[in-house]
Parts: sequence; C-alpha cells; structure tokens
Amino acid sequence: MRGRLGELEATVMDVLWRSVDPCRVRDVRAELAPGRPLAYTTVMTVLDNLHRKGWVRRELDGRAYLYRPVASREEVTARALRDLLDSSEDAEAVLLHFVRSASERESELLRDALAAAGTYPPSDGGDPDDRRDLGDQGRADRDGADRDGGDRR
Repeated sequence: MRGRLGELEATVMDVLWRSVDPCRVRDVRAELAPGRPLAYTTVMTVLDNLHRKGWVRRELDGRAYLYRPVASREEVTARALRDLLDSSEDAEAVLLHFVRSASERESELLRDALAAAGTYPPSDGGDPDDRRDLGDQGRADRDGADRDGGDRR
C-alpha cells in the first residue's frame, strides 16, 4: 500500500471495511449517497486509484469489478503505528509517552498482547516464567543470553 489516503479515498475505504462482502462501484456509491451524492464515475475513479495504490483488490464479476480491502482497518492502523515508530529518532520515548496516555483498559490489552507474544507476564498476575514456548531465540532473549551462548546482561 502506497501513499496516504485523501478524504474521499478514506471514506470509500470505510465503506469497504464495514462491508462483509466485496462491493461493486454501485454498492459503494449507494452507501455514500445519503450523506454525499457522488457521480458513479467519481466512485469508480477513486476505487481504481485505491487499486493502483495497493489498498484494494478487485476481481471481475461479469462486466463489473468487485472490490475488497487488501488489509483490515486494524492491520493498516498497526502498520501506520509501526511506520511512526520507525521514523522516530527515539522510539523508546515515543512508546513511553504513548503508554502514559493509555487508559487502564488499553494498558491491559497491551499487557495481554505482549503476554500472548511471549514477551511479558500475563496481566492476570500469572507467573512470568509461565509463558508459551518461544523457541531457542525466545528462551535466549528471556534468559539474557545471545544466540551464541554469550551473556548479554
């Protein structure tokens, strides 16, 4: 996926993300119509641009294309967060500021996600060493040794 989305592109992506099934141009247009009447060709051009940018897949169904997102809204958001961290000169400071701003529920979700990834004790107060098997690299990371057996502490 290349480039940021313009306002209309983002609105069209919202329609596609909400839809369970792939959409035709007319489906997207009908969904947008109550609040934003647009010409069929305008919606078609936006969907074509989204396809060219890699945001949507399309498949021919008869004489019309069916469009569906390449990635979920959550996957796209996670990629955007990853890009922000990668572009920062101090990712640790960014993460610390973010964590300080997180609600208790968001903090719990983060702890649980890290626990599921095997990088943090579960938020239920379980034993920190009671994690799923991380393989050799995960054990080395957890125990403070590098891959060659040296101590990194």
